[in-house]
Amino acid sequence: MSKILKVLLIEDDTIEVMKLNRAISSLKLKHLIIEANNGEEALDFLEKKEMLPDIILLDLNMPKINGLEFLAILKKHDTLKYIPTIILTTSNNQKDLLECYKIGVAGYVLKPLRYEDYVLKIEKLLMYWSMNVLMKL
Repeated sequence: MSKILKVLLIEDDTIEVMKLNRAISSLKLKHLIIEANNGEEALDFLEKKEMLPDIILLDLNMPKINGLEFLAILKKHDTLKYIPTIILTTSNNQKDLLECYKIGVAGYVLKPLRYEDYVLKIEKLLMYWSMNVLMKL
């Protein structure tokens, strides 16, 4: 049986945040979505360690600290480095893809243009991670 996930969504685009919440709602999933507008805000949230997420969904193109910079900081942290981080992006750039896997990303998902395709990808992604045995940090 799959479990309810705590998902930290790091995304600066309000429309993308609304799209993810709408997809989860339309799929009738009970996952808890914690929103951070950028990498800096996400790091502040994570360093408080009040409620660590099970997984992180991370956009690459953001102001202040971009996705790659955030990922590099996260993977140097003794505890936080174990949180599976999945890139959710429109960037099909092979350099970004390679860099993310070098740093230690758990997955790299391209956001499709069609909303229906997006919903399907989100459903599969969350189903996969809700079946995984995740570390308790």
